[in-house]
Amino acid sequence: MREFTNPPLASAPPVGGLADVVFDHAQEDPLHVALGRKDDQGQWRDVTSAEFRDEVLALAKGLLAHGIRFGDRVAIMCRTRYEWTLFDFALWTIGAQVVPVYPTSSAEQVFWMLHDAQVSAIMVEHEDHAMTVATVVDRLPQLHQLWQLDVGAVQELYEAGAHIDDEVVHRHRRAVTPESIATIIYTSGTTGRPKGCVLSHSNFMFEADTVIERWEPVFHSKRGDQAATLLFLPLAHVFGRMVQVAAFRGKVKFGHQPQLNAAALLPDLAAFRPTFFLAVPYIFEKVFNAARRKAEKEGKSGPFEKAVEVAVRYADATEAKAWGIGPGPSASLRMQHQLFDKLVYSKVRAAMGGRVKHAMSGGSAMDRRLGLFFAGAGVFIYEGYGLTESTAAATANPPERTRFGTVGQAIPGTTVHIADDGEIWLHGGNVFQGYLNDPKATDATLHDGWLATGDLGSLDEDGYLTITGRKKEILVTSGGKSVSPGILEERVRDHPLVAQCIVVGNDKPYIAALVTLDSEAVEHWLGMRGKPQLSPAELVRDPDLETEVRRAVVAANTLVSQAESIRTFRILAHQFTEEHGLLTPSLKLKRKAIEKAYSTEVEALYQA
Repeated sequence: MREFTNPPLASAPPVGGLADVVFDHAQEDPLHVALGRKDDQGQWRDVTSAEFRDEVLALAKGLLAHGIRFGDRVAIMCRTRYEWTLFDFALWTIGAQVVPVYPTSSAEQVFWMLHDAQVSAIMVEHEDHAMTVATVVDRLPQLHQLWQLDVGAVQELYEAGAHIDDEVVHRHRRAVTPESIATIIYTSGTTGRPKGCVLSHSNFMFEADTVIERWEPVFHSKRGDQAATLLFLPLAHVFGRMVQVAAFRGKVKFGHQPQLNAAALLPDLAAFRPTFFLAVPYIFEKVFNAARRKAEKEGKSGPFEKAVEVAVRYADATEAKAWGIGPGPSASLRMQHQLFDKLVYSKVRAAMGGRVKHAMSGGSAMDRRLGLFFAGAGVFIYEGYGLTESTAAATANPPERTRFGTVGQAIPGTTVHIADDGEIWLHGGNVFQGYLNDPKATDATLHDGWLATGDLGSLDEDGYLTITGRKKEILVTSGGKSVSPGILEERVRDHPLVAQCIVVGNDKPYIAALVTLDSEAVEHWLGMRGKPQLSPAELVRDPDLETEVRRAVVAANTLVSQAESIRTFRILAHQFTEEHGLLTPSLKLKRKAIEKAYSTEVEALYQA
């Protein structure tokens, strides 16, 4: 199949802007719990629709008092927290355009985005962010204001706007149309300078309303409960922003968690108890690996691995039955599954708050086996695919007919087309307006409303999309063999000791790889084997560790032909980090930067 179109849902066309829902919900049901927010003691408390409306209105007045007007661009540099959402909706209320900035951005990255977008004001979280902006402010003559959250910026704005009449704010709000620009989100810059994606209010409304109408039943843990989700994705990323918008439009209670590490995230999942959540595969890998390490520490490694195998087989058989190609789980398998549900799977669910039965995953590909494990353990993950340019998801697995290992079908109202060279093209109401100040890049990407994604993929006979690589990442060996590195890298990363893998080989005689280690997993591995803790330099020379990584490479090579396989590899002493310019803020590899930084190691892979 070369093209698949999913008919649009019978929804009313969007009107107005994204902030209208805040005022509409407060009028319809002022006591509805819209958000959860941590107080100064770290306890979650409810925020009603009316309370949030009043805060948005007060902040919008303060922004007007400080000279922010319709069409102005205001940046937010902050982690995922309540105030980001508050600023987003207050700025949208008065028709301003929000420019998100990753809180880990370098001074030069901050300068480029604020300069390119002609930002007139910025909200930062703390002094470190303020200092980053201060180092480039002399090159930003259009930047007139900076507000800092941790020194009372919100209260300052409330007080500044107290004298402004409500009607002044509503006049601005009524001027916003679906076609108005909502935000300029900059791409992660894996292949060059970040480009500003222009996304409208309509783009977000189409995306959010489609997801709500099609997937709303899976937001709940049981019939009749209030859907709730904990948002820990970065709000500087389109995925996090879409979740925020959809939560409001779908009346889903949500809270914010700014830290992705397990020590911070797991207690909040237990306290907030979401009914579902949206994440990247990295989060599900962390949950799975933490459960595996816990079982090993308790001397239950064998039973855990057996439980994993049963979960995978059970979900695989259930999937086959749903597609009419199998009878479903056997009686013996059902009995084993029931036993392990009490011993293992219930504990995995408890680690995610105890109420999660469904989740959505995007941002990168998820291993089919991992998806099957979670489904077998009682947490069904619907994998999807999208870009900043498509306002997050363009495809997703439908609830009733999931096909693990694929990113699903086009969401309703969207078409997926596979070009002659295998490139994925998209068409629908979620496709962006173009790149800010870059008509050349826009013309190269948008073709009569079609978005050329730069990703490679294939559609099966039922219209399910499988991602096979990225055009710009295809390696061509000196022998002329074209290799897509993604499938190899993902399989090597499946090994619990591996943190990252980058495949190299462009213009080289064969394919090779650089591998980094997961320090937490390695520490556990050493302890379980009675080995002393080793320095990074000693670790990379440990023969037993090299054997483990070699197993991961051999497993990856089973997926490709001999000419495409990884012939040799090198374990690196340190991970690739964003701080060293080797990862994007969304944790994607910056290939050129890595190959340059590790040019000596790469050349050593090809020494006779």
